[in-house]
Amino acid sequence: MSRRLTLRPLRIAVLTGVAAGALLVPATAAFATDPTPTPGATDSTPADKEALAKKKAEDARTLKARKAAEAQKAGGKDYPRGGVAAGEAPAQDDNTGTLIGSATGALLLAGAGTYVLRRRTTARRES
Repeated sequence: MSRRLTLRPLRIAVLTGVAAGALLVPATAAFATDPTPTPGATDSTPADKEALAKKKAEDARTLKARKAAEAQKAGGKDYPRGGVAAGEAPAQDDNTGTLIGSATGALLLAGAGTYVLRRRTTARRES
C-alpha cells in the first residue's frame, strides 16, 4: 500500500473540517448575545412606574404641541421628513460576519481549485 493512499482519508477529513468550520464561524455571531435580560438591582416600584408613565404622557403632549407650532411657523407647508431627521436612530449594521463568510468562501474556492488543478496535473503525468 502506498503512502499516497493512506493520506487520502486524512486529507478528506481535514478539508471537511475546514469547510464545516468556515460555514459555522459566521453563524456563531447569532448566538453571541443573550436575548434574556437579567433583572437589575434598581427595579422600578409601582409608584416609579406611574411617575414614569405620567412623564412620558407629558413629553408626548409637549412634543405634539412643538410640532404643531413648527408646522404653523413654516406656513402650513408640512413636508414629510424621513430618516434621522424624523427621529429615527441611524442603522448600527455590523458586516463583520458577512466579510468573514465571504473571505472564507473565497479561500475555500481557491483551495478547491488548487486541489483540482493538482489532481489534473498528476493524472497527466501518470498517463
